[in-house]
Parts: sequence; structure tokens; C-alpha cells
Amino acid sequence: MESKFAKVPERADFPEEEEKILAYWKEIDAFKEQTRRSVGKKPYTFYDGPPFATGLPHYGHIAAGTIKDVMTRYAVQTGHHCERRFGWDCHGLPIEYEIDKRYEIKSSLEREEIGIKEYNRRCREIVMTYSKEWEHIVGRFGRWIDFENDYKTMDQKYMESVWWTFKQIYDKGLVYRGSRIMPFSTACNTVLSNFEAGSNYKDTRDPALYVTFPLVDEPETSLIAWTTTPWTLPSNLACAVNADFVYLKVRDEEKGKVYLIAEARLKDTLK
Repeated sequence: MESKFAKVPERADFPEEEEKILAYWKEIDAFKEQTRRSVGKKPYTFYDGPPFATGLPHYGHIAAGTIKDVMTRYAVQTGHHCERRFGWDCHGLPIEYEIDKRYEIKSSLEREEIGIKEYNRRCREIVMTYSKEWEHIVGRFGRWIDFENDYKTMDQKYMESVWWTFKQIYDKGLVYRGSRIMPFSTACNTVLSNFEAGSNYKDTRDPALYVTFPLVDEPETSLIAWTTTPWTLPSNLACAVNADFVYLKVRDEEKGKVYLIAEARLKDTLK
């Protein structure tokens, strides 16, 4: 009996097979057809946390996008209608950073000289810089999402909807004022998100020195402290020690001095 299934090559070219599936989906307009057939069914609400279009997608976007695709496909297959609109985050420091770099803007005073209206206009110009690359890569990994009916956070209707939503929360007494420690940009005069604070994270060399504090009763014996802020030393009133640490007395025969050093720091200090 002849098999109805196509023969599978011994060594399959998986990227090529993926391209064939994507081409077939495009030919039959699979995503739009699925959405059309589910109209009128119970809605499954999905809001896509939008990325910035001023940079290219990375592994994090693809991983999260895959999970979103799985969940929304499942929702439709279980009898729901799910509109999946792609979104673009047009606010925040990444946009301003690109503008400042392009026009060599160094401070908030220079932004004020340009004018808020003109500065915003320049920001709007670049927010969709890599939108086509995004559409290609997101489509390549097989995600079904609507790029034609996308939304942008800079749209007035979107911004008004955010303020309306916040007012509803505020009117219900669910908004409170609190305090927390946040990374802060002195250049932008605003707090930074974890992503923004970590985007330029790197190891740097800071000025540091060791300081000795002679004991009043034993002038030849000194505590050793390490600091990266030596300019604060004149205002220091005390040295702190840890009751749970083991401290050693180390003699410097050449100088005739004795130093008190935490055992855990002995190796790094003596080198």
C-alpha cells in the first residue's frame, strides 16, 4: 500500500522546513483566517508588553514572544477570540538617549534650549527605526501577531487611556505614596529602570586606598581600613568591627608596626 505521507530525508534541513511552513501560512493567510473564524466567540484579552523599535530584538524578546504566542494560540484553540496587536514602546530614556547621541546633547539645559515640542518631534522621528527588522525576525520564529494594526504608546488615544485607567485606580483609593531606593540618572534627572541601569553595567577602576588608624593605647598597632571614598575620612568618628569575624595581628618587621586585619582579608591585603 502506497504511503500518503511525503518521504522524509535522512538528514532534514530544519531551517528549510521552517521556511516552507512559513510560506504555506502566508499563502493561505493562516493567522488572519484563524482570527476571522473566531469572531463572536468569548474574547481572550491580550496586551503585548511592547519593545522599543530603536534597537534590534534579542534572545529575551524571542523567548518572551514565544511564550506569548503559545498562550494566545491555546486561547483561540479553546474557543476564544483573541486579537493580537503588536505594540511599540515610544517613551523613556532609550529614545532620548538616541536623540542626545545623534544631536550631541549633553544636558537638560540644552534640551530646554531646543524646546520640548521640537525635542518630542525628533523623538517621534526615530521610534520606528527598526520596525521592519522586528517584523521580519518575529515572523521568522513563527509568532502570529498583527503588525498592520499595531499600537504605539505615543498615540494620543493610548496616552489618554493610560491616564483614564490611572484615575480609576486612584478614585478607588488604590494608589499610595511610598519610598524606595532607585537608581537615578543625574544627566536625565529621572529614575532608571533595572534594564536601563544595567544596560551600561561594566567593571571600572575606582581610586582606592588603605588607611591605618593607630590605637590610642598602642600607637605602634593600627587598624587597617580600605576605602574608595577617601574624601570622607576627615569626618569619620569611629571604625566598625564585626564581632563574628576573626582578626589577626600582623607584624611588619621592616617598619616595626603591627596591623589588625580581618583574617578573611589577609591574603588580599598583604599582596
